[in-house]
This record gives sequence, C-alpha cells and structure tokens, in this order.
Amino acid sequence: MRQGAFGHATALACRECGHRVDLGPHYACPECFGPLEIAYDFPVVTRAEIEAGPPNIWRYKALLPVPSDIEDSPNMEPGFTRLLKAHNLGRELGIDNLWVKDDSTNPTQSFKDRVVACALSAAREMHAKVFACPSTGNLANAVAAAGARAGIKTVVFIPSDLEKPKQVNSAVYTDSLIAVEGNYDDVNRLASEIAGEEDGWAFVNVNVRPYYAEGSKTLGYEIAEQLGWRLPDQVVIPVASGSQLTKVDKAFQELIKLGLVEEKPYKIYGAQATGCSPVSVAFKAGVDAIRPVKPDTIAKSLAIGNPADGIYVLDICKRSGGAVEDIDDDQVREGILLLARTEGIFTETAGGTTVGVLKKLVETGQLDTTLETVVINTGMGLKTLDAVSDSVGPAATIEPSYDAFRQIGITS
Repeated sequence: MRQGAFGHATALACRECGHRVDLGPHYACPECFGPLEIAYDFPVVTRAEIEAGPPNIWRYKALLPVPSDIEDSPNMEPGFTRLLKAHNLGRELGIDNLWVKDDSTNPTQSFKDRVVACALSAAREMHAKVFACPSTGNLANAVAAAGARAGIKTVVFIPSDLEKPKQVNSAVYTDSLIAVEGNYDDVNRLASEIAGEEDGWAFVNVNVRPYYAEGSKTLGYEIAEQLGWRLPDQVVIPVASGSQLTKVDKAFQELIKLGLVEEKPYKIYGAQATGCSPVSVAFKAGVDAIRPVKPDTIAKSLAIGNPADGIYVLDICKRSGGAVEDIDDDQVREGILLLARTEGIFTETAGGTTVGVLKKLVETGQLDTTLETVVINTGMGLKTLDAVSDSVGPAATIEPSYDAFRQIGITS
C-alpha cells in the first residue's frame, strides 16, 4: 500500500479492548474478536478549509480513511445532499423546528453511496480484484454502480425475495447479481465465508467494514455544517445494522474535539420496524444484549435480525437521553405518505419507518417538540413502490367533460 493510502488514519482499534492492529483488510480484533474501527491522528482542520472543498463527501477527506488525492480517482462523488426545513411536516406533528436530511438525492438514491465510496478507496489501496457485498438492496445498488465507474469487477449478493426495483437497480450495473435463498443474515454468513476463502475479494461490509462504516460520518458532518456549524438538539435515524447511527454520533464527537462546533448535549433516537426490531425490544426491556430475530417486515432495507452494532446503538441512545422505538408495517406506509404529502419527498420504507417513529415519539412524549430536530431520509421511494402501490391511485376516473369533473366534488 502506498504512503498516505488511508489519509490520517493510523491503525485499526478494537471497540471492546482497545487493542490496535495495522491498517489492512481486518475487521475483528485478534485478541477478543471485538469489532475494529479506524483510529486517527487528525490534523488541524478549519471550517474555511472544509467549505472550500468539493460539494461532496471529499470536502471532509481529512477526517476520512482516504488519500489526499481521492478526488482524482473515478468515483460517484456522493454527499452534500440537501437539508430541508420541514415546515409542513413539523406543523403536522407539532414540532417547532424540524429538518429533513434527504439522502435520496445521492447518485444511486440512497445514503449507501457514502459508505461505498470509502470502501472502494480502501479496496483500491489493498489491490482488490473483486468489489462485493451482501445487501438488502441499497448497498447492492451502490456497490454495483461504484464498481462499474471504477472499472473493477463487482459481485453483489441479495436475499431472493428482495423488492424487484432494487434487484433491477443492481442488475443494470453488473452481470453478477446473486440471489440467495434466505434472509439478509443468511446472505451475510455466506459473504463472510467467501471472504475467508477467496483471495482478492473486498466485501465492503465484511473485510473492509471499518473503512466502509466511516462513510456514514459524513451525514453528521453535513448536518452540522448545513446548520451553520452547530449540532441539532435531536436526531432520528433508522437502524438496520446500527452502523449509521453510531457513526453520526462519532461525527458529532469528532467535530466537538476538533473545535469545529460548540459542545452541547444532543439526543439520538433509533427507528426500527416492529417486524425486525431487536434493538428496540432490548431498549424497552432495559437490557444490554441483543436477541437476534427472524425479519418479517416490508422495510427490507432495515431487515437485519442480528445487527452488528446493536449494542452500541443501545449505549448511544441511553447515554444521549434518546430512545429506540418501532412501528408496524401499516405505520411504515403511513410514514411514507405523510412525508410525501407534507414535504414532497417520496421516501422508501426505511424513511417511512423513520418518519413514522418520529410521529410515535411525539405522541408518546419521548421527543421534545420544542427542540430543533433532524430526521434522516436514507433512500428513494421509487425503490419500494410495492409498499404503497395498493394504497394510492386515481381519486376518480371520469369522462373528459366539465360536468363529469363537477360531479366528483373537488373544489379549491
């Protein structure tokens, strides 16, 4: 690997015991088998330097495990998506100051483009021959597209019952889309086995997971920068593996330590669908262990029954004074329609889950409606049309005449 291949990253550090190993394709601590994450020796970074950077995640390259010339390599240039003031949704829910961080405008219409960009950089530096992933859909789309742009072979593995649009959104970029009979946890186990047996394969969320996960920090960086370099009071984030939530928290903590934002308390809330809610169940039971479940929900992008970062989500939500909550599939659909009909944002089932949980948090008094709140929309609704296709359609079918129009009773 070339000098500076991972920027200001210095090692991989175990979250559990603190043991450090050299940067490379490692993801489990050799001492205690705990998860590894990136450790850094950050330089002095100013707001002006970041603001002068490109309008994508590479404006934060000094805080990521990527080389200084990362912009010169072919990549999807994700990030710096819009932060929208949600006046209508806030009024509907009774929240005084509400924002939507809308990641559906990324290159493949989900936040996964962020994490994949960091994983691809690591795969290149490790001279990987195959860029791969197990996925519930959005990650497969992002990996296949990024691999195509980078000119590296991609192989993506998905559950065979995945929504058809997400299958198509991957298959257009790669001829190596592999459907596996089973749920995501079955697919992930297969990917781990392949990663252990095949040389030259970079599985973004397996053997290069520490680098991949760092991409989620950019959501936290952007929220703070777009708010005028300050942290919000409350954030509501969907939980699948839990990595996104933990890395948004890590981003906020890094910004504080670097002096880029003023230190202040903030609450983090996790959102799950009831049909796959092991973290929510554990939070409500007041226990620290996550009991794996078999997913049964329309929110397939959140359908990870054994979330790798579940215990860390619990810790962050408890420490910050937040919570982890869940809603059923009907409430997920309601969340999709609520966001679409108040703010003109068509979200997928993960976003419907997050908006639905936001609503529930207000109704149950768990969220302070007077505080500035950000809700994260992670993906585009066109990928999960089946979730709402039976709930929406023409209000009426009429003859092409004014009299026929008058009869349906629509008025200004």
